[in-house]
Order: sequence, then C-alpha cells, then structure tokens
Amino acid sequence: MNTIKVVKQLLEWNEDCSNEVRDILSEKKIFAINVMSAPGAGKTSLIIKLIEKLQPRYHAAVIEGDIAGQIDAEKLDGLGVPVVQLNTNGACHIEALSMKKMLGYFDLDDIDVLFIENVGNLVCPAEFEVGEDVKLAMVSIPEGDDKVVKYPLLFSKADLVVLNKFDMMRFFDFDDRQVEEDVRTLNGEAKIYRTSCQADDGIDSLYREIEERIGMKLED
Repeated sequence: MNTIKVVKQLLEWNEDCSNEVRDILSEKKIFAINVMSAPGAGKTSLIIKLIEKLQPRYHAAVIEGDIAGQIDAEKLDGLGVPVVQLNTNGACHIEALSMKKMLGYFDLDDIDVLFIENVGNLVCPAEFEVGEDVKLAMVSIPEGDDKVVKYPLLFSKADLVVLNKFDMMRFFDFDDRQVEEDVRTLNGEAKIYRTSCQADDGIDSLYREIEERIGMKLED
C-alpha cells in the first residue's frame, strides 16, 4: 500500500511540473512533440526528416534523451539546430522536472518547435507527461506487429502513431492492418502514418499534419 501511495504522489508531482512546462511553452508559442518508441525504431531519423522539412519556415530545437551517451545528439547537431543532451543515468524516461531544467539552455524566443526524443522505452515514457502538445508513438516494422497489444498505455495516449521502416514490410511478417485495428480499439482519435526515412516515404503526410497543428498553436 505504501508503494502505491508513493507512485501516485510521484505521478501527481510530475503532472504539476508538466503543467508548469506547458504554461512556459504556451507563453512562448512553442509547439512540443514528445517522440516515444523502443530503441532503434528510428526516432532520430524521423526527427531529422521533419526538421529538414520545417526549415526555414520554423525554428526547431531538440531535447535528446538517452540513458547514456550523445550519439544521436551529435547527428542532430549537424542540422544546425539547438540540441541539448539529457542523460538520465539509468532512468527509463524523461520527467517534467528535467524538461523544465532543459528549457533554460535554450533561447525560447527563437524556437517554434521543440522535439523531445524520449528514452527508448515503450513503458515508462507513457506514464510521464512532459508538457508536450503532441505525443508521437512509433513502432518499426522489424519490431513485430504485437507492440500495440503488449504496450497499450503508450498507444492509448498517442496523438500520432507512426509505423516506421515501412519499406521493410517485404522482409517481415508484419500485419499493418491489424496494428491499425489494435490502435483504433484503444484510441479512436490517433492518426496513423506509415513512413520510411530511408526511402523518404510518408514523411510529407506526417509533416503536413504536424505543420497544421503548429500553425494552430502559433495563431492561438
């Protein structure tokens, strides 16, 4: 019973901090996208593709979350956008307090879109709000088509669901229609996209959806 109480308090505290982050981002008219997936699904590649399409109309920045290392941050730095590496040192997700601290490293007046590349994990990131406008959940074709059923919380909360590395469908027994049905059962509001960063397929459609949401926030 004490453990349940502690977990509940932790989530409530994170929610309060997340609301503070959301207020800061709203005041600065910054659109935040929380990108979540298992390791190797292609989060960094997708973010790079989207930033390339956002430039030069929008100024983007990235918070790169990893347990350790800065390999992905170095890839993103090549785009010439502000990137802050957040190493969680064992924690399986980014918390709102860490997000709040990371904002201090950016010139918020010069950012329109903030990508949060969460730690590679299909469980913990779904539990913790970080002040984002959109939750983007990704599963790649090589991972298998059972991820929505096995990790329902992430997909039940997602605004956008991306089936990435779709060019590899011919190599794997992946039923994308069943995955779509599984998502719809959990979350009738989520929009589903099939993408391949390697072949540059499906990126435009996803970009247009994000661009529309960015425009709505900037005009609000």
